[in-house]
Order: sequence, then C-alpha cells, then structure tokens
Amino acid sequence: MHMCKICYMYAYTIATTINIYRYICMHVEILYIEKRYREGKTVKKIMVLTRAGKGRGGNDDDDEDYLNSTFASRYVREPIPKWRMPEETIPKEAAYQFIHDELMLDGTPRLNLASFVTTWMEPECDKLIMASVNKNYVDMDEYPVTTEIQNRCVNMIAHLFNAPAGDEEAAVGVGTVGSSEAIMLAGLAFKRKWQQKRKAEGKPIDKPNIVTGANVQVCWEKFARYFEVELKEVKLKEGYYVMDPEKAVEMVDENTICVAAILGSTLNGEFEDVKKVNELLTKKNKETGWDTPIHVDAASGGFIAPFLYPDLEWDFRLPLVKSINVSGHKYGLVYAGVGWVVWRSKEDLPEDLIFHINYLGSDQPTFTLNFSKGSSQIVAQYYQFIRLGVKGYKNIMENCTATAKVLRNKLEETEKFDIVSKDIGVPVVAFSLKDSSKYTVFNIADSLRRFGWIVPAYTMPADAEHISVIRVVIREDFSRGLVERLVSDILKVVKELDDLPIPSLTPINTDTVIKKKTHRQIEEEVTQHWKRFVKGKKNRVC
Repeated sequence: MHMCKICYMYAYTIATTINIYRYICMHVEILYIEKRYREGKTVKKIMVLTRAGKGRGGNDDDDEDYLNSTFASRYVREPIPKWRMPEETIPKEAAYQFIHDELMLDGTPRLNLASFVTTWMEPECDKLIMASVNKNYVDMDEYPVTTEIQNRCVNMIAHLFNAPAGDEEAAVGVGTVGSSEAIMLAGLAFKRKWQQKRKAEGKPIDKPNIVTGANVQVCWEKFARYFEVELKEVKLKEGYYVMDPEKAVEMVDENTICVAAILGSTLNGEFEDVKKVNELLTKKNKETGWDTPIHVDAASGGFIAPFLYPDLEWDFRLPLVKSINVSGHKYGLVYAGVGWVVWRSKEDLPEDLIFHINYLGSDQPTFTLNFSKGSSQIVAQYYQFIRLGVKGYKNIMENCTATAKVLRNKLEETEKFDIVSKDIGVPVVAFSLKDSSKYTVFNIADSLRRFGWIVPAYTMPADAEHISVIRVVIREDFSRGLVERLVSDILKVVKELDDLPIPSLTPINTDTVIKKKTHRQIEEEVTQHWKRFVKGKKNRVC
C-alpha cells in the first residue's frame, strides 16, 4: 500500500509537470502569434480561440470589426470581417455556425408581445413555404398556378369584405409584401383619380391631402412624404385614442383625396367608427358636390371583424368605401411578408397605373411598387384559407379575444393599472400606470426583458402625449399559461420597483465615459485572480 501511494504521487507529479509544460508552450505560442501579427507577417498555425477576435494589425481597437470563430474554429483559422466581404471562402458548416451563434442573441419570437406579426404556423405549411421559396411571384407565365392561387386569395378576401362583385366576377386586388405597400398603392389610386377629375374641371392639382387620425401607422406618413400629399391629422385626447368622425369630416376640403379610417388602431386595437364617417361624409359630399371617398386600413382588424363582428358595417357595404388593405401576416396567420389590397370595382383603380409587360413570356399586368418577390407567403395564405375556413378563423379569433380578456382582468385585479384598450377590437391589452410618480411603464417594459418578454412602452400621439402605455398583442400562439407567467413577472417587476428608493431612478450621467478594457488587461486581471486563489489553497486539503 505504501509503494502504491509513492507511485501515485510520482505519476501525479509527472502529469502536473506535463500540463504545466503544455501551458507554457501554449502561452509561448500565443506570444509568438501576437508578435508575428504585430510585424504584419502571416502565421500558418491554428489561431487560439481567445485571440481569434484580434484585428490583422494586432490592435485591440479592431476587435469589433471581426467575428470570433468559437465552434466554427474547427473549420476556420482566421477571423471573419463584419463590414466587408471576406477575400476567401469558408466551409458551409462554419458559415452556418457564425450566423447561428449571432442569431441566438435575438429575442424569442413567441415572447415578442410587441408585434402583431404571426410567429407560428403548422409544419405542413412550413413545408409548402420551403417548396415555393424559389419561385418568383412576378413570373406569372412560368408559374401560372401560383398566379391562380393569388387570384383566388384576392377573391376570397373581396367576398369576405362584401365587395359588390358577383360570384363569377373577378375581384380587383393584388398581393403585396405587407400593408405598407398596400396603402401606398391605394393612396396612389386615390391621388390619380383626384388628379384626373381636377384636370377635367380645369382646377389645380398641386395640393392633395388625406384626412386621418393622429393614431395612424407610420406607413401613412411615409406615403404622404414620398408622394407629396399633405397629411391632415385629427388630434387625439385623453380617453379617446382614435379618429373623431365629426372632426375628420370637418377637415375635408376639395383637395382631399380620401379619408383614411382604421379598423384596429396600432395604439390600443380599437376600431374606428367607419359607418359614422360614411354617413357624415355622404352628407358633406351632397352639400358641396364633392365625391370624397374612404379607404379602410384594416391591417390588423380585417381578419377579425368579419368573424367576430359580422354585423359591424365597416367594409364595402358602405358606399364610400372604395378600397381596403389587410395584412396577411398579422391575423391572416401567415409569417411576415404578405399583405393585400382590394378595390370596390375596376373603376376605382385607374388603368394608367397598371403596367403591362411581355418579356417574361406573355402579356402580364402588374400594379406593385416592387417587382420580384417570393411566392411562399402567397401559398401560405391560401393554405390558411382552405385549411381553416370561416369556422377555423372564427375559433382562433374567439380564443385570442378570450385570452386578452383573461389578461385584462388579471391586470385590473392588481389595482396598479388602467386599461386603455376596448372590449371590441383587435385582441390587444393596452394599459397605463395609475401612479407614475415613482416609476413609469418604460421602467416596467425594460425590466421585463430580463424574463425574456418583449413588450413596447410608448406615449400617445399629439394632444395625448402625456399618456404612456404598455401594449400586449395577443396572437394565436399566446396561451393562458403564458398569460399567468406574464402577469407573475409583471408583479415581480412592480414589487422590485416599489422597493427601490426614488433617487435610484435618476437618469444616468451620460457624460461619464466607461473605458473598455483591452484583452491584455482582462488577462492580467484573470491571472491575478487565479494566483490569489491558488495561494489561498496552499497547505490545505482540497
């Protein structure tokens, strides 16, 4: 037994000596590589992982311009530049690993409660998406079935919105990359119709305008700026966060190309009173001789109202509604990248806005802002239409609304929040703090991030800027269990903020500059730490 102990100690000493030797060799190699890099010379040896971020000149300031290799170092020996194309190719496994590792730092889509955009679809639909991702939607002659599928979707949506087209009559509409493009196209049609009429009457066409509420999505501001149209916004007020129909119609003049009403406000999900706008505008048109039309921005509510509120009149049942846009990638239940715009009739879409091309094989009409785009989202939309049908969509929207009600009730039970969203509308829960003297909704939204939740906090638009809210969007994949967890985390955050002294919430001094440590300084600190640790372990039994 005594000899075994001696052998063991001897073997342990040899192993320890070998490990120390390997460490010294590795450290020497690091220093050698550093020296050769500083001299601008190429080193044909595998880069040590912890040094892979070094710039080619060995300058610590260059680290942020290169991607570290980590697991990809099995295939890549040199760092990859971030801001310019690398000179050499790299293995496909390494390229995948680089990108995969960076994307890990993104938020979790299903916990992103800021977005209306769909984050889950069935595996069968995922397969169809991958099968059609290489088809260019604009090549109608090469992919006639895809074109036919788009036309079927347009007709389904038009009938859903009660367009006056007959069963055998083709509806007028087009698929887009989202509601922003759809709104641009609808706005251009209104502007051109207005210009044509004004020219025929010998009147100027240099001051077109659109009347909207201040709660419109930013795409309306983009349209106004890009296409030189004045945006006349109806201001909001506390407790009323949508466009007031009476104030809107009062702002209409002979240069108004349309009144834009929103079915599902981005701010709190509320439906605007399109029927009231139609009534007031009809009366004003009769008095003035104008024929100012209405566009309905149903990006969020277009796939909700027909299933949950079929008696609500907001669509083509109202005579002045000439066009409607809707987002397929919101409550149309398709991944991001598809929207739709439909017109009441062919007369509402000026023919001179439609282009005809034949260099893809046959005469093809096109009315879009872009040209090439993938077909996968169009196919996915058609899948959802025939897979779910009216009953399926109705069930999903009812479930979303019920989940929103559960969240609303639980937040009200805390007695900490005021609910600013409405019962009828998009399944959204928007709420503000009853008391913002100690902390704000922005503090709550920021603190929830550490639990993985992404929730937006924002101020209301003009004349209601003093109101700050948090908004939670309820999508199909947001379960009751997640509601329980969200409320629990909100209460944790609120308790922590309640316990903080008020001075701790004072703004950070932005003049204070925190100097970034170099790799050498970090290594020295780590080395000193381990030296202290080893010294403390001497003469002790581990």
